[in-house]
Amino acid sequence: MIQSRKAGLAHTLATRTSLKDEELKSHVYRKTLQALIYPISCTTPHNFEVWTATTPTYCYECEGLLWGIARQGMRCAECGVKVHEKCQELLNADCLQRAAEKSSKTGAEDRTQHIITAMKDRMKIRERNKPEIFEEIRKVFNIAKLVHAQHMKTIKQSVLDGTSKWSAKITINVVSAQGLQAKDRTGSSDPYVTIQVSKNKKRTKTIYGNLNPVWDEKFSFECHNSSDRVKLRVWDEDDDIKSRVKQRLKRESDDFLGQSIIEVRTLSGEMDVWYNLEKRTDKSAVSGAIRLQISVEIEGEEKVAPYHVQYTCLHENMFHFSTDVEGGGVVKIPAASGDDAWKVYFDEVQQDIVDEFAMRYGIESIYQAMTHFSCLSSKYMLSGLPAVMSTLLANINAFYAHPTAFTNVSAQDRFAASNFGRDRFVKLLDQLHNSLRIDLSTYRNNFPASSKPRLQDLKSTVDLLTSITFFRMKVLDLQSPPRAAHVVRDCVKACLNSTYEYIFNNCLELYNRQFQPAVQPPEPEKKKKKKKEAGELIDGEEDEEEEEEEEEEEEKKEESQPEEQGPSIQNLDFWPKLITLIVSIIEEDKNSYTPIINQFPQELHVGKVSAEVMWTLFAQDMKYALEEHEKHKLCKTADYMNLHFKVKWLYNEYVKELPAHTDAVPEYPAWFLQFVLAWLAENEEVSLEFMHGALERDKREGFQQTSEHALFSSSVVDIFTQLNQSFEIIKKLDCPDPKVVAHYSRRFAKTITKVLLQYCSLLSKSFPSYCDKEKIPCVLMNNIQQMRVLLEKMFESMGAKQIEATADTKKLDTEAAEILNELQVKLNTVLDNFSAMFGKSFQARINGCMRQMAEILYQIKGPPNRNTAEADADAMLRPLMEFLDGNLSIFADVCDKTVLKRILKDLWKIVLSSLEKTIVLPQSNDSLGAQLLTAAKGLSSLKGGSEAKTLTPKQCVIIDAGLESIKQYFHAGGNGLKRAFVEKSPELASLRYALSLYSQSTDALIKTFVTTQHAQVHDGMGIRITPSEKVRPDRGSGVEKPIGEAMAQVDMVLGKERKVNVRVIAVNDMKWQTSGMFRPFVEVTMVGPFLADKKRKFTTKSKNNCWTAIFNEAFQFVLGKESPECYELQMTVKDYCFGRADRVVGTAVVQLRDVANRKSCVCWCPLGPRIQTDETGMTVMRILSQRPADEVAKEFVKLKSETRPVEEGR
Repeated sequence: MIQSRKAGLAHTLATRTSLKDEELKSHVYRKTLQALIYPISCTTPHNFEVWTATTPTYCYECEGLLWGIARQGMRCAECGVKVHEKCQELLNADCLQRAAEKSSKTGAEDRTQHIITAMKDRMKIRERNKPEIFEEIRKVFNIAKLVHAQHMKTIKQSVLDGTSKWSAKITINVVSAQGLQAKDRTGSSDPYVTIQVSKNKKRTKTIYGNLNPVWDEKFSFECHNSSDRVKLRVWDEDDDIKSRVKQRLKRESDDFLGQSIIEVRTLSGEMDVWYNLEKRTDKSAVSGAIRLQISVEIEGEEKVAPYHVQYTCLHENMFHFSTDVEGGGVVKIPAASGDDAWKVYFDEVQQDIVDEFAMRYGIESIYQAMTHFSCLSSKYMLSGLPAVMSTLLANINAFYAHPTAFTNVSAQDRFAASNFGRDRFVKLLDQLHNSLRIDLSTYRNNFPASSKPRLQDLKSTVDLLTSITFFRMKVLDLQSPPRAAHVVRDCVKACLNSTYEYIFNNCLELYNRQFQPAVQPPEPEKKKKKKKEAGELIDGEEDEEEEEEEEEEEEKKEESQPEEQGPSIQNLDFWPKLITLIVSIIEEDKNSYTPIINQFPQELHVGKVSAEVMWTLFAQDMKYALEEHEKHKLCKTADYMNLHFKVKWLYNEYVKELPAHTDAVPEYPAWFLQFVLAWLAENEEVSLEFMHGALERDKREGFQQTSEHALFSSSVVDIFTQLNQSFEIIKKLDCPDPKVVAHYSRRFAKTITKVLLQYCSLLSKSFPSYCDKEKIPCVLMNNIQQMRVLLEKMFESMGAKQIEATADTKKLDTEAAEILNELQVKLNTVLDNFSAMFGKSFQARINGCMRQMAEILYQIKGPPNRNTAEADADAMLRPLMEFLDGNLSIFADVCDKTVLKRILKDLWKIVLSSLEKTIVLPQSNDSLGAQLLTAAKGLSSLKGGSEAKTLTPKQCVIIDAGLESIKQYFHAGGNGLKRAFVEKSPELASLRYALSLYSQSTDALIKTFVTTQHAQVHDGMGIRITPSEKVRPDRGSGVEKPIGEAMAQVDMVLGKERKVNVRVIAVNDMKWQTSGMFRPFVEVTMVGPFLADKKRKFTTKSKNNCWTAIFNEAFQFVLGKESPECYELQMTVKDYCFGRADRVVGTAVVQLRDVANRKSCVCWCPLGPRIQTDETGMTVMRILSQRPADEVAKEFVKLKSETRPVEEGR
């Protein structure tokens, strides 16, 4: 602060040379005494009386004729001066001095002596009444008392001598005028100027038609009376009859434009001044100002400084005496009030001195103010002075920037003509401005918040800066001076920069000093030990003493090593302390400095600037530090998370609402991203351990429901409590960066997935062992369902259903949403698996119910009767309904509604499938192919040796009615399965289809089979068709693991009798292993409706040990009445065996619809091991297998059931 004061205001001390100029001080001392001993404020006023002139007499003031017959004017009884009544107020010379001068010139000795006596008496009274004034001036100029007494005598005599010995040369240059009144009809004037000193009168040239004339004419006068005045008048020249008459009668032919009366005694040195033009009477219409350059040489004082310099000397010495000599460096601020309080610079005595000097020698009040401002500038940092200086400069600004309306002179011109000196004052303000900036840049030191007076000084300092800016803009008319708000903002930023650097470098020390209680540090153990053993030392034990000295040196070294102040890579302790210090700085600025520096509410808020600067600097250091920590990761993730919360709080509390950060995404979440992800990874392990523990506890407790109304067990609650706690921590981070939140969400979604799926995996392993229990499987399924519900809630809290991100909620990242959606699907699958597993546990009991139902059903005989079908169905369903009622009542109480519906769905599927397989299409315990094969051979072994049952029409009607009852039961009036699900159930469709097929003929069923089964061998792929056997196919069959390929020529003869000629050409590359002889032959069968009375099968001759057999045998088939699309040609290659059944080598099927449009073609058909069918084909085969009396049905089932043996021909 001291350096800034010295640097900023060295000029002030340099310019105060008057303190050392003894010659100037001596002269000013005498001039001051002269002004004080007979002050202007105490001059004798004129004693005017109404007077009648007997001869034509002219006014002493305006030189106009005293008009009238009697009582024409006023006359002073003392000095005899005659004036108009209107002019008596303009005459302000001292009556006594004027009378003395007049008497001495006319030789009236007695009268003169009388006046001199009166003046002596007045000076004695002045000296007696105001001794403190003369004593004060003596002390100020450090004059000895004897010397002072001699000077007093000399000064009194000079006052008595008056102006008889006074003489001066005055040179006046009339430069220009501005804003004159328009007197002519043309709206202008023709101005000229008259100047009169004593009786000597001169005039300038006339400038025609100009209200802002420039004359630039110089005039010289000799003056021998210091009480004289320079009378300057501006006129509008007129040259008409009216003006000539006026000239004859009044000596004034021209219009009056204004005047300025200047006391000669106030002139000295070189002056460049604007004088306002004033009225002569109340009726005068006057405006504008005139600029004069005046040079005065007083006889005997040619080398003496001008009065303004003399006043500066007086003021500066007075200020120096009151401040440095008497005040000990403290400026005394006088107590003053009222509009003119700013014109009071000193205590009453000192103020009287400077005011009398200014009054006597014509020092303008504005000059006094500027001089005092200059003096105060050397002490501007003292308490209370900024307010005084601010007020003073504001009034100086007002004087120049707000001239009276009628002067019309620009502020810049008025200031340029200042006697103080334009450049001098501008330089003073510039250097003061720089000093203020320097001091404001350390405002926290110079204006501590703990001191209210200094805070007020801070406010006044800012006001002073504002006044300087106003001066530059309004008075100097600069186009764009630095705005005060911007200057203060820059200063505040500079201070905050240095403050941050200081607290950063001294963080631990400052933190311990401000926020830690003063605790006596514990005494080191070594010192305690030394004290304890001090009395045990023996003088001769020098070695021990040396060891102690070494220990002391080590301790001194340890003590000399200061505690590390900066951040460390080993820990994070530094940063919370730094944040605490930063907050204290911001709060101090916000609460202490912002209310003080409140002059620019729209442009500057110290608290906000503090927060912005502190955050910017902190962000740079924090980011760099975290980058270093990311490389080493020596601290716990929990420590990084805690620091993250502190940084977030700092940002949200102080930075978030700043204009620069309102719409911006902050960077700080990205700094902590890797640490948060690492914490999430650790948290995943914790969550998994917690899940295992929760599940083990749940197992030990037997998966009990958590409460009467909760259907799930405690492990689910515990797991999601842990996950929610983790999520709440992430949520509390309140991350404003969507990209970073996306990373959080993805990682946390993976944690959720891993925990829940591992939980499901553990349950899946043990779930089958609980299926025989009544409630536990339901509770476990409830657990999975509750997990899905809680996951959905967590999903929503993470922003899954947010269309757009808002201020409070954020939209979930797409990738995280996909992870959680996939998890929901997987949980749904797990629940489906559990439900299906649980449902299968009832399969055996349901099958038992179905067998009982079958026995009841098979006993019902007779024709179909729709009226009794419902009652018969109820009787048939009784075993099933009893079973379902017993179990579903338990499920309804124990299961969640969603879980119950899943169990119902699985039971529905099992019931319908069991009904179809047990009653409608019963299967044996053997494979379907074996069953169908035995059925085709006419063996009665479908149901454990009993006869194969074929449903009668009445039984079909009862089953159909029973299906309606089952549907109503599972729908349960809307409380169970949805009607749409039941109706669209594939199991129901399959069962109904099977029932519908029961009433169809064998031909219709075979037609259905042929028209629906298009992929019986190799999924219908691999068959290639060429025009003839000589044309090879252009592609291979594409069949994996081929077992052979059959070639057959098919010729379609579609006439009156539709015939198909088939020529089996060959079978190539047969794969067949046998220990005996291999004798392949081809069995060609036409499959389709209405072929019962026609030849359906032909067989070729066998070939011995030929794996590529050429047959070249032709056969002719006659088709039925259906179209060719309803027929297919099946070629079965077999190995002929004598004495036992032939073995199937392979099978091929050619759909006639593929060759119907060709008259003749060759089919290249890869062989397959068996015929493959879909559900429709299987159903048809099941129904046909239950028709042992139908030869066509038996042949069809046998044909489609033949399979290549696994062991081939061995």
